[in-house]
Amino acid sequence: MSHNAHSSHPAIIKRLNRAAGHLRSIVGMIEEERPCVDIAQQLQAVESAIASAKRALINDHIDHCLVHAEEGEGTKVAVEQFRAISKYW
Repeated sequence: MSHNAHSSHPAIIKRLNRAAGHLRSIVGMIEEERPCVDIAQQLQAVESAIASAKRALINDHIDHCLVHAEEGEGTKVAVEQFRAISKYW
């Protein structure tokens, strides 16, 4: 099966880069001894952004790789890949 970039990958990369920058700012908040409630709120935002990127990647994998399995390596490989990726859902 081809492992070329999917059309959604640039958007996922952008989302993850934004989350990474936000995470770095949270480290600064901790170093500045900002209130724990503020830090927890920002950590939740980063966690949600990463979970959203993961969902987008998995859904894209289903749409791009599994739907077209019959064109490539076949249904057996598609089922194996689905089992492998579904544990991260």
